[in-house]
Amino acid sequence: MGATKTDHFTDKQNQIAIIAKALGHPARIAIIEYLLKVNSCICGDIVNELPLAQPTVSQHLKELKNAGLIKGNIEGNAICYCIDEKTFDVLKDYFSNIILTVTNQKCC
Repeated sequence: MGATKTDHFTDKQNQIAIIAKALGHPARIAIIEYLLKVNSCICGDIVNELPLAQPTVSQHLKELKNAGLIKGNIEGNAICYCIDEKTFDVLKDYFSNIILTVTNQKCC
């Protein structure tokens, strides 16, 4: 069996790509912004905030959770979601490095 295309890239490159892909939908950006605004919530609150059906919101939450952007804790019969700050630290470091490099670089 051959190597997958992701095997040709570093773990950090693959991690950033997974995070970027999860952020590649406006509904997921809206979910992140909502979680930042309220600090935590349950899925039902998110469904009330977005013009999407509950199963669609659940799928977006699953994608965000799989990418490590949010985390969820079961509270009774609901799941309370919040931001996973560790993953956002990874993004902050990545983009800070890009900004620092671009700022100190001369371009054509």
